[in-house]
Amino acid sequence: MRQIILDTETTGLDPRQGHRIIEVAGVEVVNRRLTNRHFHHYVNPDRDIDEGAQNVHGISRDFLADKPRFADIADDFLDFIDGAELVIHNAPFDVGFLNAELELLGKQPVTTYCHKVTDTLKMARDNYPGKRNSLDALCERLEIDNSKRNLHGALLDAELLADVYLIMTRGQDGFAMVFEESAETIAFNADSSRLKQLRILVADESELQEHQKVLAQIQKESGGKCLWLSETAPN
Repeated sequence: MRQIILDTETTGLDPRQGHRIIEVAGVEVVNRRLTNRHFHHYVNPDRDIDEGAQNVHGISRDFLADKPRFADIADDFLDFIDGAELVIHNAPFDVGFLNAELELLGKQPVTTYCHKVTDTLKMARDNYPGKRNSLDALCERLEIDNSKRNLHGALLDAELLADVYLIMTRGQDGFAMVFEESAETIAFNADSSRLKQLRILVADESELQEHQKVLAQIQKESGGKCLWLSETAPN
């Protein structure tokens, strides 16, 4: 499972008014693990930046004057996201800007190139109804250090969002653990001499109670999607 945690910064709020992307970043997650691969570029928009937007991200037109245009990075960007699931906070905003940039180049919408798009803002609203669900609010709620986030920046925000997403969906970690342990079990069973030394340990009552507490926590944080508490869970 390959995912790209994505963020952009822009000259304003609406691509239909001619606003453009000025920064785009994505960090790669494979099988719920950060790979340290990322895509990051500042982009020359060939237009002014709204004052309100610049106050949010601190990026000036002068800073962007020698940066590449989106057309210069588009193919590399599409190669990076090809076939992956995009994970974006407030996805309609970023996808709208990406589609506008691609349309200017005569290319298909971004969803043509990626597997699907997941909106973590919608996910957070489902998990934490009635609460603030901005990236900063989620970092505070999930105890993620965002002390370096004085201004919005696409790469830092994508890295923080990756942590947020992995914690909000950590009930899925169990699947990766099952696959890893299965591989280890196969390797162990191949050695019949070690198999004879296998000790079978049975959990006591206190350990079973702790296990139920963990399942309850996963159930809560995954929005009721804990596999082991579902009716179809294996015995």
